[in-house]
Amino acid sequence: MLGSIGVPMAIQWGYCVTCGDAERFKTAGWDYVEENVQGILQGTVADEQWTGGATVDKSTLPVVAANCLVPGDLKITGPAVNADVLKQYMTAVLKRAAKTGMTTLVFGSGGARNVPDGFDRAVAKKQIIDFLKMAAPIAQQNGVMLVAEPLNRGECNIINSVAEGMEYVTAVGSPNFKCLVDSYHFWLEEEPLSNLVTAMPSIKHVHLADKVGRTAPGESGQSDYKPFFKVLKQGGYSGRISVEASDTGKTHGKEKKILTYLKEQWNAA
Repeated sequence: MLGSIGVPMAIQWGYCVTCGDAERFKTAGWDYVEENVQGILQGTVADEQWTGGATVDKSTLPVVAANCLVPGDLKITGPAVNADVLKQYMTAVLKRAAKTGMTTLVFGSGGARNVPDGFDRAVAKKQIIDFLKMAAPIAQQNGVMLVAEPLNRGECNIINSVAEGMEYVTAVGSPNFKCLVDSYHFWLEEEPLSNLVTAMPSIKHVHLADKVGRTAPGESGQSDYKPFFKVLKQGGYSGRISVEASDTGKTHGKEKKILTYLKEQWNAA
């Protein structure tokens, strides 16, 4: 069944975990799971060997989004780019996203898009734009929204801010390619909230984690989400918000606490 790229009418709260963890998040009141493209959609695997669909079918929460769009060894920039392989890969991924009901795929993929040392950055930017212009029509055919995820410079050396991400949104010019904002990367890069204000019409997905330690929201005790949330609310955001934290293995039993904290921050913003 084809997914819809229409934005939900109310905020939905999700967590970046595997389908196997869905039950404990469902019990705590979360709305959905955000999976990993490499684990579920498996774009390098032949159709007859693909097992991700069965995994999603067993999930006790909807799996509406997935991150890590392109594996690090499938290069989007640099001298080793193979456009035909990239198209074949994205065609498989997007068809499988539609089959499983996923409507949002996150283009972080730092390893795939990272510009090699000494390589012309202008050429690299064009390569990324060419990749997205190839992928966006396939996404549209399958009812999927692709969103660029700005990553901090410690993880990737291109598309490091919402403002930079918007350059690609403008260049691609597709209704099926927009932008994501991740609080962790946003804060780590010390990006001004004014950049997010400007980008709000194109913000179609949100990731959250505390700046310190990339812990789950509230766990570090050193992050205030209210100014960030205020911009989202004033910009009319009513979509999905996923926690993408590095301490997921340490938060067993805290699922409800984290969700309560986020809702309190949202309501107070």
